[in-house]
Amino acid sequence: MKVSIFGNNGSPSQRVATALKTGLTAAGIEIDSLNPDIVVTVGGDGTLLSAFHHYSDRLDKIRFVGIHTGHLGFYTDWRDYEVQDLIDSLVEDNGQSVSYPLLTIEVEYADGTHSDQTLALNESTIKKVSGTMVADVYIKGELFESFRGDGLCISTPTGSTAYNKSVGGAVINPRFNAIQMAEIASINNRVFRTLGSPLIIPADEWIRIEPAKATDNVLMCDQLSIEGRPIKAINYQIARQRISFAEYRHTHFWQRVETSFIGRERP
Repeated sequence: MKVSIFGNNGSPSQRVATALKTGLTAAGIEIDSLNPDIVVTVGGDGTLLSAFHHYSDRLDKIRFVGIHTGHLGFYTDWRDYEVQDLIDSLVEDNGQSVSYPLLTIEVEYADGTHSDQTLALNESTIKKVSGTMVADVYIKGELFESFRGDGLCISTPTGSTAYNKSVGGAVINPRFNAIQMAEIASINNRVFRTLGSPLIIPADEWIRIEPAKATDNVLMCDQLSIEGRPIKAINYQIARQRISFAEYRHTHFWQRVETSFIGRERP
């Protein structure tokens, strides 16, 4: 087995990464950042998102494991004081995994240049730099609504607990192979009208958003941004790729939600 250690620059994360590297080497596990079988992230959910995009061309070959060194992470199952327990699990690894859906994003540009395609683990948002965003929303090729407001958020099931939740979207179990569109501060009055509710789209359908104005838009894909280029349209659909996590003690989804947002005291 070959393992990559992907950490952030914080001092706590660097200390854990060093201890992990020392322990893995002593256990006879090869450290390989180019062609790993498992990527261990050390930091938080932001670090795992960075690792996901760094290795997005190898998703069919790798599994992820997350160690969090700060606040509780949604994707990170291990604490910073459990390095040896994780090493023991890696030594006993038998290939077990759990996988989650991803979002594929295709961006068409109004200047005729080649379109871009990328993946998102959490979500993608489209907003204007300033003022109201106006855009036509198509579902499976048919016009659904003309949107006016701050923007739109399209998320994966795991990403439904991130920005999507903060704008009123539903929390979706990742066992559903679906994506969600939530409105960000839509304008609804006698003249302009949108559905005003989140939409959940199955795997055999897709969403197309065509901004009324190609310029002054900001498109976010997880932590990555596309701005300064004239956007003709953005197409969203469930990706054929999935992200896999090594399931040594992978936390149940609803337990993650309860721990992250409710945090009730257990007897």
